[in-house]
Amino acid sequence: LLEMVLALGVFSMAAVGFVVALHRMSVLATSAQREMQVTRILDSALDETLSLPVLEEGETEVEIEDPNDSSSSIKIVTAVELLEEMENEDGQLLQEMYHIIVRARWMENREPVEREVDTWRYGRMYKQ
Repeated sequence: LLEMVLALGVFSMAAVGFVVALHRMSVLATSAQREMQVTRILDSALDETLSLPVLEEGETEVEIEDPNDSSSSIKIVTAVELLEEMENEDGQLLQEMYHIIVRARWMENREPVEREVDTWRYGRMYKQ
């Protein structure tokens, strides 16, 4: 009987450890999936802004609902800023250069999270 109780105790400790490890793996997988989703959204928003024929200074905001969880959403803020004094390597002033910043904000584990991507673009890129 004592051997049976000891065996059950050892088995219980191993089972609890296994369940805890599975739970942590699940949390990490969910977090990684969210990061990939946000990365794709940021890349898409940046590509969309870069493809505009005419850039204008300002800020736009879009809220995207999570299809898997209706209670959470991702807020995408795209800012376009005209760079006044940007020079190339030869010291020549570059005119109509824009700084594009795309930020994603969402709540994860009741904590606010923010990611951002940015780039520069010449304003006359698509003009003929």
